[in-house]
Amino acid sequence: LARALAIQPSVLLLDEPLSALDAKVRASLRDQIRRIQTEVGITTLFVTHDQEEALAISDRIGVMSQGHLEQLGTPTTIYRHPSSAFVARFIGSMNQLPAVVVDQGAVRVRDLPIAVARGSELASGSTATLLVRPEDTHIATDGQPGLAGTVVSKTFQGVSTIVAVRLHTIDALVDVHVVGS
Repeated sequence: LARALAIQPSVLLLDEPLSALDAKVRASLRDQIRRIQTEVGITTLFVTHDQEEALAISDRIGVMSQGHLEQLGTPTTIYRHPSSAFVARFIGSMNQLPAVVVDQGAVRVRDLPIAVARGSELASGSTATLLVRPEDTHIATDGQPGLAGTVVSKTFQGVSTIVAVRLHTIDALVDVHVVGS
């Protein structure tokens, strides 16, 4: 990196520079590259297949599929407002629930009506797939509306626990934020 910067290029090209490193070293070097890139003020094209890395280091992300640019935007926009089902599934984890369109602002998953942020172009009664991130779901207690399911596994990850739930014939993930101990 120092040799590349020594010639003061107008654009710095980095192709999978952290791919062979362990997780802690990778995160540390990722942060250092970001700091150096910001301090030097150099445009950097950083190629990676690691979505977490792309979200952490980028001002803008381009998601490509088969040589076609699917979406270009800020990390927040790409993650929270994907332009297509492909981008939504590609960046981060995504639950895919079979649904029926109720109207422009709602779908029904089994017997549970769910408001959707983006209206559907599909006609009422059409089948659809509801895409929802694990962190946007929660485990309901008795008496709360929700989908009945069975906990299949729990994976502790420090600040959260990923709970795999079987909802009849489909599996979903719930990211439960750990509060206290």
